[in-house]
Amino acid sequence: MFRAAIPLERTVDPAPEARQDPAPRIDPKSDGRDPFFDNAKYLAVVLVAMGHTWEPLTHGGRVAMALYMTVYTFHIPAFVLISGYFSRGFDLSPAKLKRLITSVAVPYVVFEVLYAYFQRWVHDTPNEPISLTSPYYLDWFLAALFIWRLTTPLWKLVRWPVPLALVIAVLAAASPQVGNDFAMRRVLQFLPFFVLGLHLKPAHFDLLRQRAIRVAAAPVILAAAVFAYWAAPRMNTAWFRQNNAVQDLGMPAWVSPVMELALFGCALVLTVCFLALVPPRQTWFTKLGAGTLYGYLLHGFAIKMARWSGWYDTLPWVRTPAGEVVVTLLAVTLITLLCTRPVRRVFRYVMEPKMSWAFQGDAAALARTRAGTADAVSARSLSGQTRKPDAELADQQAGRPVW
Repeated sequence: MFRAAIPLERTVDPAPEARQDPAPRIDPKSDGRDPFFDNAKYLAVVLVAMGHTWEPLTHGGRVAMALYMTVYTFHIPAFVLISGYFSRGFDLSPAKLKRLITSVAVPYVVFEVLYAYFQRWVHDTPNEPISLTSPYYLDWFLAALFIWRLTTPLWKLVRWPVPLALVIAVLAAASPQVGNDFAMRRVLQFLPFFVLGLHLKPAHFDLLRQRAIRVAAAPVILAAAVFAYWAAPRMNTAWFRQNNAVQDLGMPAWVSPVMELALFGCALVLTVCFLALVPPRQTWFTKLGAGTLYGYLLHGFAIKMARWSGWYDTLPWVRTPAGEVVVTLLAVTLITLLCTRPVRRVFRYVMEPKMSWAFQGDAAALARTRAGTADAVSARSLSGQTRKPDAELADQQAGRPVW
């Protein structure tokens, strides 16, 4: 599936309309980051890993199916919403575009290649193609995030952005002709959550701290799980993955607005409940929130390995209640380790490369440097100092050393 896993930027320039908001709660021990969002990202990526490990258990296991449906109702929408919130300051400036390329596009390309070669090796499929237009497994989220962020300036212009995004999602779900290049169907059907996140402000998240919401959050999620247990034999889980048109699921086109609005409403309610339960202060896992992209992309290798090796089928105890608990604990342990600092240190050059060599200098900054250098030379000339030769001055202005 899925800076959710998500590459979220360490610091975000708030949108102009958001600059008057009260400052978020910053813990002095959190290196300037809001611990609430790091906690939310870590817990969301834990749910991603749990969902992936539960998927093979859903075949014949009603409890596993109910848990799977409950988590899949909101864990991707929560990740997308947070990604939208942290994209509020995105514009088409050179610095933001460079960051988008290095933190989203480059990891996308690298993991497209790595996953393809991994499947060739482990699954013994030497002809597995490398396709940059068809996201492999978890890479779909990076493709979607790249497109969503590029469209951010447009969503700041329209009058009713969330309703418009919902209309687009409904039309996409009713259109079998929409292809899956760059995960376009998921891009369009999860779009409302990204657009909603773009227009949230810190004050909206402060509302989650209200006692009534926090008290109601756990019972609402529990009620959703009970309902999912009833619905498990009756509902196709493909609805939650938002990767099909309604016609592909055997339904007429008019079902699209009904299901899309129902799924959006359920996902929004459970996302609010999930975020209300997220600790707002520093915890033992807060710092792991900075490494969710690492955990998200890397845990896919372990999930695929377990599936391809037949691990779920050769070990019957895995499908017992005790086995399901063990599998869940293994998933939590794995994703936690993959978010730690040592792992981030090893893979940083792949996930967050600097790549200054690949970009031209900022023309505006270079012009300011040239103007400042010219003023300094003129001042020295007026004060009687010897002016440097034009070639030497040009080298200085271009940033090259003068020998």
